[in-house]
Amino acid sequence: MITHPAYAVEPWCLRETELNLEVLPQSESVFALANGHIGWRGNLDEGEPHGLPGSYLNGVYELRPLPYAEAGYGYPESGQTVIDVTNGKVIRLLVDDEPFDLRYGRLLKHERVLDFRTGLLSRTSEWTAPSGRTVRVRSRRLVSFTQRAVGAICYEVEAVDAEVRLVLQSELVANEQLPQAGGDPRVAAVLESPLVSEEHSADGSCLRLIHRTVRSGLRVAAAAEHEVDGPEGTKTYAESSEDLSRFTVTSALRPGQVLRLEKTVAYGWSGVRSLSAMHDQVDAALAGAKSTGWQGLCDEQHAYLDAFWDRADVEVDGDAEIQQAVRFALFHVLQAGARAECRAIAAKGLTGPGYDGHSFWDTETFVLPVLTCTAPRAAAQPLRWRHATLPDAVNRARTLGLDGAAFPWRTLSGDECSAYWPAGTAAFHVNADIADAVVRYLHATGDETFEREVGLELLVQTARLWRSLGHHDPQGRFHIDGVTGPDEYSAIADDNVYTNLMAQQNLRAAADAAERHPELADTFGVDDEETAAWRDAAARMTLPYNETLGVHEQSADFTGHQHWDFAGTRPDQYPLLLHFPYFDIYRKQVVKQADLVMAMYLRGDAFTAEQKARNFAYYEPLTVRDSSLSACVQAVMAAEVGHLRLAYDYLGEAAMMDLSDLESNTRDGLHIASLAGTWIALVAGFGGMRHRNGTVAFAPRLPEQLDRIAFTVQVLRRRLRVDITGESVTYSLLEGEPLEIGHCGERLLTTREEPVTRKIPAIPEGVEPRQPAGRKPAHRGWKAGRPDGEMPT
Repeated sequence: MITHPAYAVEPWCLRETELNLEVLPQSESVFALANGHIGWRGNLDEGEPHGLPGSYLNGVYELRPLPYAEAGYGYPESGQTVIDVTNGKVIRLLVDDEPFDLRYGRLLKHERVLDFRTGLLSRTSEWTAPSGRTVRVRSRRLVSFTQRAVGAICYEVEAVDAEVRLVLQSELVANEQLPQAGGDPRVAAVLESPLVSEEHSADGSCLRLIHRTVRSGLRVAAAAEHEVDGPEGTKTYAESSEDLSRFTVTSALRPGQVLRLEKTVAYGWSGVRSLSAMHDQVDAALAGAKSTGWQGLCDEQHAYLDAFWDRADVEVDGDAEIQQAVRFALFHVLQAGARAECRAIAAKGLTGPGYDGHSFWDTETFVLPVLTCTAPRAAAQPLRWRHATLPDAVNRARTLGLDGAAFPWRTLSGDECSAYWPAGTAAFHVNADIADAVVRYLHATGDETFEREVGLELLVQTARLWRSLGHHDPQGRFHIDGVTGPDEYSAIADDNVYTNLMAQQNLRAAADAAERHPELADTFGVDDEETAAWRDAAARMTLPYNETLGVHEQSADFTGHQHWDFAGTRPDQYPLLLHFPYFDIYRKQVVKQADLVMAMYLRGDAFTAEQKARNFAYYEPLTVRDSSLSACVQAVMAAEVGHLRLAYDYLGEAAMMDLSDLESNTRDGLHIASLAGTWIALVAGFGGMRHRNGTVAFAPRLPEQLDRIAFTVQVLRRRLRVDITGESVTYSLLEGEPLEIGHCGERLLTTREEPVTRKIPAIPEGVEPRQPAGRKPAHRGWKAGRPDGEMPT
């Protein structure tokens, strides 16, 4: 999309200067607004044309059956699908009885701008109706970071060349008709009319609709308030029915006159609160927003984002696209989780219904590292949600005959929703990923209250799972058999290295936490014998290694499998899962996404530098990147082992995943983890940032295509700025007490009084490994990074 001339490359916004109906669904995703609680896709104000309408509330879903050809013990009984809730965005316009529809009349000007600093989506259109009269339409839209339940729109119509009669219809609409889903499993199921009306009203300028889902029993309320400013003779009236509540404005404008409508929308939902309570809840939210006013909401939004960018911005000199992309990414990652407040962060955030709105391990492994370093309070919330679903995870473990907790592979409410157990239930690593996120959050924040209230119990219950899932062989080695690692093309494997190393860390972290809080651990039934068993399993964890090849096995005997026929696989046969049977894929050496390479990133302490280089060289030709999660991890490890040009190309793939619609499914929502991966590739890749044993260390290095990167991170209530050029790096402590950090193996003490500058040691660059045929990342040459294509001096 962004490569289309209609999309300009600018550092602080995404601008569209031409309406292209062919990519309208994709544009609705990239222009989406959210705050972690409410999500509004970037649909046009008038509702049509649209690609995929979408208004979402985090945690609102409907149940649907999961059909099985053959039933089996422990299979999930029902699925969960995010639903399109009441649409409060719609403002229809009629000009001399002609609907403002961009498919008719003449569109003279069109521009949409998503401003990352103000948080506003702005739109300007000039349109000549079939009657020959021209109007100028301006709208601004926000979903509030400061008032969690609120979204708002300011909509203005100006007569340009003649007197016109206008009708505005501001609506709340439930049970919108949605396009049918295709056969791609990444696309959400479509549930027709999931909401049943319980109350509707239109009183003066206030609209209200309250509905309930049929199976999940969730109550959803939406209300809207309006303020109108127009010439004398402007009139209003309101009406409502079960699925539609409408506020209508009529006016006549002379050239230069403006009709202005301010619309404030409030949402609420609950599985337990009464109808009257929900009624009062949205009315109260509206009252609060009304007292603030439209301009007040804008001012609050701007101030919130000023504070965010002050602690989170990443500056990139030498590649204008990457500069725009990383700010686009950070903005959308923030939108996915800022006000989630004990709710999950879905794979698509609240930008679309892809993957049925489910949350996966993506959240803990890709999204939370970014939020932990840029918005720590937001990072804690999905982990508090995991803790709230702990009873479900404990019950799931019991069903599977295991101790501790078995968290779901994919879910909305906490129940397992994956109907395919080899890539779902067997992917036990999600439990270690949650533990890893807990450890990372505690190391970065020192939040002792969180550790007592949430962290300790999560670590204990996940450690118990590993101790019961694994076993000691006669030689005392600890094995975890029959599991699926991040590579979903290698299911039901023994001793997956990623799983084993992350479980090892989980076991040790649980034992350490229990020893820090012995009295609290005692309430969970933890004793010295159990912590000793955890430490013993961790110490004896099996890590398969092929001595002949000199590489780690992704899992036991993986390197003995037949190689996939990459040369015989056509480009249109990717992703493989849509064109080949799993049975064939599982038996071959082919990697869907970074797995062992992911282990080297997250558990780099378990590998030597030589092992990392050899492992990367071996697995790179096997990895097809049929997942958007892979490129950023490959960028990090390519940078660490010295392949900076390749790392730069992988950075480009992660950064442009949605802006260029690389996987052809941006229409269903943004890839939030890949967006987070843009930050990871820059900060952990070229910044070399690693958290180890409660400290943070850096090993910076830049590709020759970039002149400089600079970023700020939050570490133990300090704010640290890192500024990297090709030859040196400067560390500046902007806030907090002195902080000890690592730089390329050297310990440094940073203080607010004086920045610390160090040279960047040169790293040898070996022979760049090849990729599977047709799967090499797009090369970001000089012209990709610099609009004028100039070579740096």
